Amino acid sequence: MPVLWSSGAGADVMKRIAAPMIGGLVTSFVLELLVYPAIFAIWKGRELPPRNGLPAATVTPARD
Repeated sequence: MPVLWSSGAGADVMKRIAAPMIGGLVTSFVLELLVYPAIFAIWKGRELPPRNGLPAATVTPARD
């Protein structure tokens, strides 16, 4: 953040680099804490309900 308010040598170039970097950090923060958990909850909520008291992902091993 201090790079955005700097005024020394090379500050004009660094401001152009720092602005998208900070935007990416904020976007990543919002996505990881708000959007991805909501998508995961919706995705897990659409699974089929268990049958006969067994979990939905139970697989019977194949016999030779």
